[in-house]
Amino acid sequence: MQLELNESEYKVTAEGITIELFPKEFTLFQFLYKNRGRTFSREQLLDKVWPLEYPVERTVDDHIYRLRKKLGKLQDLDIKTVRGFGYSLTMQEPSAAMANPTTYDLEMQKTMREVFKKYHLYGQGRSMLILARQQDVLGYAMDPFYSIYIHFVQGDLDWLLNTTEVGIEERFYSLLICYVLLGDPKKKLEFCELVLEKKILLPPQHREVEILNILDLYILAGQPEKALERLKLTYEVIKEPGYESFIPITATSEMLAHLWMGTEDHVIERMATDIEALLLEKPYLREIGSYKVARGLWFLRRQSWREAEQLLDEALQVLEMSGFVPMRIYALYRIVHYCNQFPPKPALYRKYVNLFEREKEERGFHRLEQSLDTVLTNLVTAP
Repeated sequence: MQLELNESEYKVTAEGITIELFPKEFTLFQFLYKNRGRTFSREQLLDKVWPLEYPVERTVDDHIYRLRKKLGKLQDLDIKTVRGFGYSLTMQEPSAAMANPTTYDLEMQKTMREVFKKYHLYGQGRSMLILARQQDVLGYAMDPFYSIYIHFVQGDLDWLLNTTEVGIEERFYSLLICYVLLGDPKKKLEFCELVLEKKILLPPQHREVEILNILDLYILAGQPEKALERLKLTYEVIKEPGYESFIPITATSEMLAHLWMGTEDHVIERMATDIEALLLEKPYLREIGSYKVARGLWFLRRQSWREAEQLLDEALQVLEMSGFVPMRIYALYRIVHYCNQFPPKPALYRKYVNLFEREKEERGFHRLEQSLDTVLTNLVTAP
């Protein structure tokens, strides 16, 4: 059974069913799920789930009772009572004989991978999540790449940091992108340059950081001329087959670099017109959202406050619709750091700073920031 835990909304989803829990119910279930198969006493559960509170043992029993009622629809999941000790969560895995026969159909696996690739291309993260949740019902095995990527789409930093299901080298790129969203762009730029120098990333991901991700860091670190210099390499690479989808976002990064440098409006207008033509041909949600951010920042520069706010809010709505949580946070990251350099009206600045901080808080980025820093720093500085 494929189970998805939504920390920000306290929801559990499996087999096409979504169950809403109260915060403590969710925390208790999450702990049992991460440690499924192990038995915990009431005292241990009180210590793990209510560490700074003083509930009685009956609290655990009451929460277990409510969890069993709410999760009863999920037939392969059970919270067992171990007499004289406590509770244990078990999940029944289907036998080969019981499994959906299409799970072993190679043509089916290829078809589903192509569907995921298409949703990925168009920035339809929500569609990817729905498809992933229906894995058991539809009868297909998740492609290894997308079994990791789906956690990145949700902004599931906890899983990306702590899972033992896949090695750190396969999670490194996703962790790096999350890491970039926290803190000073100058320090993040230095870190990414070190990552590239040490060739730690897998080759396709190394290339993506080298020609794409680092462009924004140059810009936000106050070095737009370096971004324009790197763009020469980027435009050479994206002429190659397989990089066609990079064209709109590369053009948007170039527009942002020129905005930062103070390039005249008539030049920015020409670039914006070209990007809009690209997006008519390739209506990718993430790229549309990123372009609207750039256009909104351009209106900020022109002190057209109302138009700027409308465009920036539209951009965030598009990215919310896409379901790509890191891309929405990344948009706010761009907005806030641009406003640090070119301050708008104070109320507008506070609005986007508060949105940025709230998004990071809700997704657990603040809580996990130190752990993320430690993991990545140790990997990069290891001999």
